[in-house]
Amino acid sequence: MPVSVFTRSSIAALLCSVAVPALAQTATEGASGSQASKALDEIIVTAERREQSLQDIPISATVLTGDQLAQKGVTNLNDIQQVAPSIAINTFNRSTFINIRGVGIAQSAPTSNPGVAYYIDGQLIPHEQFIGFSFYDIGSLEVLRGPQGTLTGQNSTGGAIYVRTPDPSFDDVSGYVDATASNYDRYRVVGAINVGGESVALRIAAVHEERDSFTKNIADNAQSQPGNLNMDAVRATLRLQGMDSRLNVHVRGEYFDVRSDNNAVKNRNDAITSDPFVIEEDGRSYQNQAGYRIGGEIRYDVSEAMQARALVSWQDGFTHDQTDGDRTATALPVPANLPTSSANTRLYPGRVSNASTEFKTLIGELNLLSTGNGPFQWVVGAFALDETVPVSLYRDNRHTTDFVVSNSDIVTTAKNTSYSLFGQANWFVTPQIELIAGGRYSWDKQVYTRFAVPGPPIPLPYVSAASSHQLTGKLGVNYHFDDNNMLYLTASKGYKAGGVNLTPNTPDFLPERNFVYEAGFKTELLDRHLRVNGDVFYSVYKDIQLSSLLNGLPVTQNALGGHSKGGEIEITGQFGGLAFNLGAGYLDAKFSNSGCITDTNAPGTDAGCPTGLRFVPKGRVLPFSPDWTINGGIQYTFPVGGIDVTPRVQWSHVGDQNATPFPSFNTLVPSRDLFDARLTFDLGSKYKLEAFVNNLTDKTYIATQIQNSSSADGGIIYGAPRTYGVRIKVAFGD
Repeated sequence: MPVSVFTRSSIAALLCSVAVPALAQTATEGASGSQASKALDEIIVTAERREQSLQDIPISATVLTGDQLAQKGVTNLNDIQQVAPSIAINTFNRSTFINIRGVGIAQSAPTSNPGVAYYIDGQLIPHEQFIGFSFYDIGSLEVLRGPQGTLTGQNSTGGAIYVRTPDPSFDDVSGYVDATASNYDRYRVVGAINVGGESVALRIAAVHEERDSFTKNIADNAQSQPGNLNMDAVRATLRLQGMDSRLNVHVRGEYFDVRSDNNAVKNRNDAITSDPFVIEEDGRSYQNQAGYRIGGEIRYDVSEAMQARALVSWQDGFTHDQTDGDRTATALPVPANLPTSSANTRLYPGRVSNASTEFKTLIGELNLLSTGNGPFQWVVGAFALDETVPVSLYRDNRHTTDFVVSNSDIVTTAKNTSYSLFGQANWFVTPQIELIAGGRYSWDKQVYTRFAVPGPPIPLPYVSAASSHQLTGKLGVNYHFDDNNMLYLTASKGYKAGGVNLTPNTPDFLPERNFVYEAGFKTELLDRHLRVNGDVFYSVYKDIQLSSLLNGLPVTQNALGGHSKGGEIEITGQFGGLAFNLGAGYLDAKFSNSGCITDTNAPGTDAGCPTGLRFVPKGRVLPFSPDWTINGGIQYTFPVGGIDVTPRVQWSHVGDQNATPFPSFNTLVPSRDLFDARLTFDLGSKYKLEAFVNNLTDKTYIATQIQNSSSADGGIIYGAPRTYGVRIKVAFGD
């Protein structure tokens, strides 16, 4: 992908123009005279509809500020698994799959939903295709482990992720530019500006990122370089305040446009080279994703003890993508004189697939919540979602270099609605003992219309509907034994709605449920220089929704349940210039019963199973359930001639995991250990310069295993090799 002259020259000018005056800052502006007494900052979370200290809520959570994310080199959604325990993230094709404690989503189907809820500024992003494009100009990130079935609701059987962007500031004019340049011609520029008056403030942030692929397509007739990336996004937030600060209004809008040559997928049977970063594809590949979100949030203080909150958002986005389905430059298409039957497509596997998915989603939520300081706190609310999801999947088995005409059509529209009522109460029976009770009742419905489906002829359009309803919630008791120290015990239930399968003769899939029992502690020691939070849990996972392929078509089944147990611990320390963090998660997640389900990679019939199904024994490990996830980092800040210099090293470990319930070469994602290093120069309050190396040892590792489908063969996506570069941040204004 050619890099624009404008981007190159702009970043070069920024680096040069800032370096000289920044280095000349005075010692008093750059030095940190208070390092010796520096302690940990309080961590604020918003997952329970109000601002609370992390140390006061009974949730296993990793919470990081925007500055901490930058310090750890987290610039995209995938990087979260390097800094938070018990989370596995796999991105391929048009989707990002998040699993927490082995619960989430392993493979998408046209009517399936994720099991980890994702929120941006209080707005639910209900599908996995568009959750990664707002990851810039971040205020805070909250990773909540375990079902969040009360305040978050459906699609949170595994947990939830809350992303907050910075609030516009009143009486302030300020901003920054943050530019990164690294190898593989990667250029990323993030900028934000805040303009605020007495009761009105506007913040605008934008990002541009482009990068060449880590992989080279060496086909003689290559038309694409899969892995290339070009992304632009812009966000505006307007904040209004009135009525003696009792009324607060936020109006938010965001647009994103992401274009690439699709994913670089290594053919497992590559006969040309075993180099993981070399492929041969003759088909034209691309992936274009664009859309916008607009929303508004109103908070009104009804009295000193009660607040009303209303939120509404509209989301409209699309994905258009095309893939070299055979992942070679040599496979032949079905000749024109032969039908495109299953036998002929196996003999002539050359093909190109083309897909389009759109999301049009309206979401609204109403809350009433207490705001006083009394022993009884509460929140009640209502939630509504109404969306339309048209999907078109086409396959061309007559051509291999570009899509010309389809011989296999899937054209559908899903109409999804979700409504719920919820509430939670917290009661301090004594100054130390706090009781928690919360519940949510959800009504979900999916109406699925097929306009074109492969296979035996059926009357079209063919309409099916599935409805589900469920009570979820949380019970708990907390014991507060000093400022910011707590023991807690909770029982919670999460739920993911059922739905309709593509083929009319396939049964609908049922809701999945996750029951979790958790005990934990939260402590701050040594005058808040050391924070230690930990938990243990036991989970009963019922009617797991497993997506796979049956006769080349997507299907979701509920054949199995699971039991898991484990725990997490996170340690954070700040002693003067020395700072360190350590997080570890252990997970033992296995199927709790035996059953027969479809196997995408090795279709067949096992003994004792119905035709086309294979046997999964009790005790087999759940998909995307690494036994250990560990991360750690250490840094030390010291002044040098008026400049604060901070070297940092960090390490992350993710254990073995399988992409499906059937362990094999095609599904194993081996364990990996990654090391990063960065050197940061704080040149006063307005300038920061950083040099970094990610994947310091140049570890070659599998990031994602892609499974076979009728539209495209599976393969391997390898993680990024060693990357290095420089980053500079310039702040201006008040």
